[in-house]
Amino acid sequence: MAQLTVRNLDDQAYARLKERAKANKRSLEAEARSILETASVPDRAAFARWSEEFLSRQKPGKPGETTAWIREDRDSH
Repeated sequence: MAQLTVRNLDDQAYARLKERAKANKRSLEAEARSILETASVPDRAAFARWSEEFLSRQKPGKPGETTAWIREDRDSH
């Protein structure tokens, strides 16, 4: 497992983190780990926007037409 050291953390932020850990009945380290794990999960709304934008760029067509599109794209670069 990886380890992380956080330097120069504001004293007030540290105090709030300790309060939050106490309220959640966790150690300070467990609370920080929980926050970091939650923050590292991909944003579903951003992914949904990306997916919609990606799909809007797709050409409508029938199965089997993709070869022509690939050639067209390849030849245009």
